[in-house]
Amino acid sequence: YPDYRGKGCVDESGFVYAIGEKFAPGPSACPCLCTEEGPLCLQPECPRLHPRCLQVDTTQCCPQCKERKNYCEFRGKTYQTLEEFMVSPCEKCRCEANGEVLCSVSACPQTECVDPVYEPDQCCPICKNGPNCFAETTVIPAGREVKTDECTICHCTYEEGTWRIERQAMCTRHECK
Repeated sequence: YPDYRGKGCVDESGFVYAIGEKFAPGPSACPCLCTEEGPLCLQPECPRLHPRCLQVDTTQCCPQCKERKNYCEFRGKTYQTLEEFMVSPCEKCRCEANGEVLCSVSACPQTECVDPVYEPDQCCPICKNGPNCFAETTVIPAGREVKTDECTICHCTYEEGTWRIERQAMCTRHECK
């Protein structure tokens, strides 16, 4: 090959380009500019490949995704994109478009009692004994005055339907005979 330095640039197939011309040196290479000093090739800012890309096409300057994964793998099972599924009675998950699984746990309202019970098939605890509170260590029902001993009367302050209940009863002591 004759020396083309200072006169032009040559691509990998032997084609000559004049100074000032843009050219691609090879089939997968990014475009170059032919200068006096030789080819000036700048790698452009290529878009990032999708994180779920299975097959990459490298025949162009910037690699491109040819095939994407459209499912999620979670705890040994496969789920389709945007599919929602329950992993427990309290935990709901969703297969996101980016291949990640996002889960949320059910938020339980505050109970109206101090002795809530968890049922096997339910997420949130329930008050089997109705609304109540503590009078020292004894559990007493809400809305009724209860004599805890000869001298003390206690009652739970409770507002129905507002989920507001005081944990400790209001107690008043009387003079005992």
